[in-house]
Amino acid sequence: MKQQLKILPAGDMALVADFGNEIGPEINESVKRLSDSLRKSDLPGIITMVPTYRSLLIYYEPSMVTYEELSTKVRSLSEHESGRDADEKKKVLHIPVCYGNDYGEDLGDMEKLTGLSKKDIIDIHSGPEYRIYMLGFLPGFVYLGGLDERIHAARLASPRVKIPKGSVAIGGAQTGVYPVEAPGGWRLIGRTPVMFYDPEAEKPILCHAGEFVKFEPVSEEEYKAIERDTEAKRYKVEVTFS
Repeated sequence: MKQQLKILPAGDMALVADFGNEIGPEINESVKRLSDSLRKSDLPGIITMVPTYRSLLIYYEPSMVTYEELSTKVRSLSEHESGRDADEKKKVLHIPVCYGNDYGEDLGDMEKLTGLSKKDIIDIHSGPEYRIYMLGFLPGFVYLGGLDERIHAARLASPRVKIPKGSVAIGGAQTGVYPVEAPGGWRLIGRTPVMFYDPEAEKPILCHAGEFVKFEPVSEEEYKAIERDTEAKRYKVEVTFS
């Protein structure tokens, strides 16, 4: 079902294109396509854009484009977009993860919460290609959609003060990766040596909203080898298109 677009002011230098009240791939795809179309357009004055689950926040320079002009362009582009093009492929980033033990200390508790074995939890978690709905909270933190209901788990009652960089975690119905060391209340089930945020890189953020993540289980030995290659700037994340 086509969503009704709402355009709302956000201060005097931004507007919000709101596609609805639901969280789902159709609405999120509309957000992505509008963002892509605006980047390709010749409209001057757009400073930056922030995609979310269901809306796009657009900052603009009022001396170069007015609110009315930008609103008209946004509505026009939205009306001409109708989902992913037939020839447009999904970009999938394959992320190695070492699950359990010191790398995912909450995996044992997940067994009790779900009634599943560690192997089943790992198999279920590493099965899907997760859509990146948005980035936020921390630089490069991905909010991923599509977590199997069997491994949904409430956040910790007492958040940790420090969660290691690269931790793969579950919080409620979501899963994600901590790109830097930070406090947090999600349950840790694994860790990746891949850097989702590298301030020294030409492109500091590894991935973007609208792309997909596929977790690939690896052994501790493989993890350490990839970690060494990552630190030496030799490792490249495998990317496929489907």
